[in-house]
Amino acid sequence: MNYKNYKAFQPIQLDDRQWPSRTIEKAPIWCSVDLRDGNQALPIPMNVQKKTKMFNLLKDMGFKEIEVGFPSASGADFNFTRKLIEENMLDDDMSIQVLTQARDELIEKTFKAIDGCKNAIVHVYNSTSTLQRKVVFKKNKQEIIDIAIKGVKKIKELAEKSNVENITLEYSPESFTGTELDFALEICEAVIDVWKPTIDNKIIINLPATVEMSMPNIYADQIEWFCNNINCRENVIISVHTHNDRGTGVAATELAMLAGADRVEGTLFGNGERTGNLDMLTVAMNLYSQGIDPMIKVEDINNIISVYEECTMLKVHERHPYAGELVYTAFSGSHQDAIKKGLDVYNNEKYEYWEVPYLPINPADIGREYEAIIRINSQSGKGGIAYILESEYGYKLPKKMHPEVGKLIQKITDSTGKELSGNEIFNIFNKEYFEQDKLLQLVSFVSTIEDKDTTHKDVKVTVCATVTFKGDTKTIKGTGNGPIAAFVDGIRELDIEPFKLVEYEEHSMNIGADADAVAYIGLKNDEGIVKYGVGKDCNINLASIRALISAINRHIK
Repeated sequence: MNYKNYKAFQPIQLDDRQWPSRTIEKAPIWCSVDLRDGNQALPIPMNVQKKTKMFNLLKDMGFKEIEVGFPSASGADFNFTRKLIEENMLDDDMSIQVLTQARDELIEKTFKAIDGCKNAIVHVYNSTSTLQRKVVFKKNKQEIIDIAIKGVKKIKELAEKSNVENITLEYSPESFTGTELDFALEICEAVIDVWKPTIDNKIIINLPATVEMSMPNIYADQIEWFCNNINCRENVIISVHTHNDRGTGVAATELAMLAGADRVEGTLFGNGERTGNLDMLTVAMNLYSQGIDPMIKVEDINNIISVYEECTMLKVHERHPYAGELVYTAFSGSHQDAIKKGLDVYNNEKYEYWEVPYLPINPADIGREYEAIIRINSQSGKGGIAYILESEYGYKLPKKMHPEVGKLIQKITDSTGKELSGNEIFNIFNKEYFEQDKLLQLVSFVSTIEDKDTTHKDVKVTVCATVTFKGDTKTIKGTGNGPIAAFVDGIRELDIEPFKLVEYEEHSMNIGADADAVAYIGLKNDEGIVKYGVGKDCNINLASIRALISAINRHIK
């Protein structure tokens, strides 16, 4: 790789930069360019039906400014713009934005497209970069300025005759990042002098990183320099439109906001030319995660993804920030354990703020479900498996039982190399603890309290049970200080090795008089091996006996 073919982007001389010490305190003015910049970058552009569906999604999300097309260059865009106006699809507080080059005939057609609209942003641009002036247009600086001035004069002339109630001018020095700052300022101020904005009728000056050419801090310096040096700043909305050539479009936008940008253009999921435009959803969710109202609605991220994928025929990447299928999941055992503990604490404590390891936001806030947080494969740990059994099926395994269940699941994931669903995990658990080969089975069970004084010290429980053991039916009787002890005493007459009870836990699976109880019992044999059993029944005594039998069967199978 001949790296010497490339030269470093020169930093900006900004001795008193302020943006590094600022914080973002509010959402910007958002403008979606999905229907124009995003659409032109699609291998198969959207038809009218898909554009309409995408427009309605953007409208429902709360976007007040939407660039709907390039009507002077595309018949489809012209017709779509007319459809929006003639079918009254625009709310009174919405503005449609239309793009045009600074050429008279294109501007005239653009005004025909927006005829009858209440609020319109006419977005005019011409390229100003040193490279394009030299290579593409072969014009000097003054000739480039003249193109911009001529276009803006034409827009102003037509705006004065138009029946559009409110027209805002947006001007972009295209390839701003490749333009000398003093020249970018000069051409923008020439445009401002022609348009003559006021505080009540501001002009939008859009400073696009048409090609991302530098680290995002340099873009921020460019924006701050421009904001500090432009005349009548109070009459100007500074807008940014970043691309993602270096993979830092989001960072560049956020730093530009710190540097003074008021407005942000971008697309859903960053669809756009080359490596894409700014991903507005990521910036919006970044604001949300810092306690700032993003001013667009993202509560139903699954619907946003569905409409986007249908309209663009592109897929949202599994690791896309906030929206990706896998971003609220954990495969690593240590991550799963931390998430489980964090969720347990958060759900049991009244925390003022969301704080759970590895989850910067609550997935439920954007319509995601907790079930997807833990995903089980060969890299997963026992804590994640326990979390799934508890969150999806209600089984709160004793901590000491986690390694045993974890080994059962990992044996399957190691042999198959596949991820297991929650249902597959439960089926393995169910088969091991409830449907195992039953050498010992319970047919009937009755327990009575023989003696109980008022001090509760001398309690004797008698158990009479019918069981089958190795195919033979037997009646057993036993006594003890509780049903479990009494049952153990009764089965001593069977040919079963002695066990020591080392763990017992129980809990209710739901609420109400008919709630099922679940019991967990750990038995240790003479060799020191501990195995667990699980039992479930509406009667807690029977649940405990079933758990005991489950553990015995797992030992002697």
